[in-house]
Formats: sequence, C-alpha cells, structure tokens
Amino acid sequence: MSYRLQPVRVLVINPAHGPARWRILLPMNLTLAHIGARPGAKDEFDSLTAVYLGRCSGFAHCKAEAFRTEQALLDWLQRLEGRTPAVTVLLDSRGRQMTSEVFAEWLSTRRDQGAQQIVFAVGPASGWSDAARTRAQLLLSLGPMTMAHALARLVMAEQLYRAFTILAGHPYHSGH
Repeated sequence: MSYRLQPVRVLVINPAHGPARWRILLPMNLTLAHIGARPGAKDEFDSLTAVYLGRCSGFAHCKAEAFRTEQALLDWLQRLEGRTPAVTVLLDSRGRQMTSEVFAEWLSTRRDQGAQQIVFAVGPASGWSDAARTRAQLLLSLGPMTMAHALARLVMAEQLYRAFTILAGHPYHSGH
C-alpha cells in the first residue's frame, strides 16, 4: 500500500505573533544516505531497506541516496535548500546510543521544531572525517558491535519505521 503525504493546514494561535492565522506544514523529508557504491539489483539488504523506507512513507517522505565520497555527501548537504537547514545525523561507533523510545522522542522533537530535512548517513569504511563530524547535529551509534554498512542501513531504516510507529501508537513496537 502506498501513501501520498499532503501538506497539512493548521491554525496557529500565538498571542505573541498577533491574531490567529492558517499555516501550511509540509511533511518531513528523510534521507538514508551512505558512502560507497550504489547497491546492486540483487542486494538483499538494499531490498529490505527499501521495504522499511516504504513503510515510513506514511509518516514522512523517505528516500535512499548513495555517494561515492564523503565530500560528495557534504557538497550535497550544502546544496539542500529549505525553510530550515538539513539536520545531519552521522552513524558513528563513537556516537550516542539510544533506545528505540528515546530515538522516537528525538525524531519527534525535530519534527515539532519544524525540521524539513533529516539526513541519516552511514559513512565510509575508514570512518568520518573531523570536518564531517563537526557538520553533524548528531553522531548516532547503533551499538558497540561492528556491522556491514548494508546491514547498518537496514537497521537504521527499521529503527526509523519503529520510531514512527511508537509515535503513532501503532502495535508494531511492543516495548521489548
């Protein structure tokens, strides 16, 4: 089943900004990026990642992007335009570890603050440069174990879907 997200019209009531007025809220855009070759057609991890990103499409616009180099990703991030700058999350073994519930709350806070673009990126085999780490709003660790980058993308896609279902009160996440 495919969902098409539409802008939402909300009534903003804030006495500090004058009388109530209607405002259009655009859906959040999520990108799951990685550094490396584009996955092949027979890549099972890539097809499973696409399944979870497709499930997320009921909650946000989701897509996957591949970049040959870290610099290509950083250049692309700089070109992203919107009403707010893109929130960059780099998956890094030295990053912050979160439970699924805490991650859902983090995502909810970004959404409620009006983040238009959030980019989750799996880095190069040699790890992120200091310049990339400085650019990121969050360094996120999926745990202390090392895993293949294709598997990290799949885990991140599943956690995005899980976060959205937690926020929606959907039974997918039972808490264990």
